[in-house]
Amino acid sequence: MDQSEKDAGTIAALVIRMEESRLPRARRLQERVIAGETLSDSDISFLKRVHDDYRDNQALIMRNPDYSHLMASFIDLYAEIIDRGFENEKAR
Repeated sequence: MDQSEKDAGTIAALVIRMEESRLPRARRLQERVIAGETLSDSDISFLKRVHDDYRDNQALIMRNPDYSHLMASFIDLYAEIIDRGFENEKAR
């Protein structure tokens, strides 16, 4: 199996996980922080896992630039959640 085949399998698994698990949870978090809520320890752990996964898969993304826009969109969403959560925490 060559690298492109391995990459395709890994990317497929990552996209499924994003669509079925991470994106729905991130959207719920986004709604909560927009409503003025703060992030719980569980929320922060989730966001850290997402960040760690992104960091661990950067080489994969660099080898497959067609997916970089998708990843950037997710990272922007998570950054918005973190920024709003931080602002909400400061406001309390």
